[in-house]
Amino acid sequence: MSGWPATKARLVLAALLRIGWRIKRESGGSHRILSRTGWPDVVFSFHDKEENGPRMLARIAKRTGLKPEDL
Repeated sequence: MSGWPATKARLVLAALLRIGWRIKRESGGSHRILSRTGWPDVVFSFHDKEENGPRMLARIAKRTGLKPEDL
């Protein structure tokens, strides 16, 4: 097991904002461009109530520095 629990997208976004990411731009319903100093911009394209599984959370973590304890 990877240590990642399935989590709603709005909670993942809230955790990203807590660790220093900010919403740079929103385009269309679920697409948000996130920005953080020292990191390349990331497209976060999940609806708030959408469930993200462990594999998707691991991919998000690789691009953002998110850790399971941040959730």
